[in-house]
Amino acid sequence: MKKCIILANGKPLRKSVITFFQRNSFDTLLCADGGADSALRLGLTPDYIIGDLDSISKEAIKKFKNTSKILQYKRQNDTDVEKCLKFVIKNKFDEALLISVTGNRLDHTICNLGIVLKFFSKIKLSLVAENSYLKPYTGDVRLKTQKGEIISLYGFDKKTKITSKGLKYALINISLPFGEKESTSNVSTSNSIQLQIRKGIIFIIRDFNTMIKYDLFQFD
Repeated sequence: MKKCIILANGKPLRKSVITFFQRNSFDTLLCADGGADSALRLGLTPDYIIGDLDSISKEAIKKFKNTSKILQYKRQNDTDVEKCLKFVIKNKFDEALLISVTGNRLDHTICNLGIVLKFFSKIKLSLVAENSYLKPYTGDVRLKTQKGEIISLYGFDKKTKITSKGLKYALINISLPFGEKESTSNVSTSNSIQLQIRKGIIFIIRDFNTMIKYDLFQFD
């Protein structure tokens, strides 16, 4: 499978987070415009820098002009993160990890969470922000967990129904419409959980450090 990391221009994460995924086959690094400045600060060299290039610094352009492929798309009907996603989809990538897509601007954060939904049917996506790991799911899901691990689940409409096995606060054919009901800080009661998700998508948010500590990532 072809996997990539898309580094955006939000709050930078630790370099160790990025290198963890690079060691697990996410071996192409794309920077969404000003994300290249984060790469520069972290001592990382992107394979691609993509965007309208209104945020990247002259220093970053000078540093990477001979080592990275810089692609400028001036259109304004999509964000730089979307430009990156359209590029990787066109180039037959199977999975993308979004990093630094949250930060001080709440509008950017909401927009990028919406992008996960928008592109769900086109490419496998996940997201790391602060100490949280977010991944969207549908269908029958089995996750490796740690007993006592906090698992939060969020839905978006009333038609999406969720049934769980292995969670302290059981979900039985229930919907979690955004703004009405959620399953924040649920708890795993064993070393795995099973979910049935019908007619829609849910976000599952877990603690990144816990997943690292107990080897809970499930890479294809």
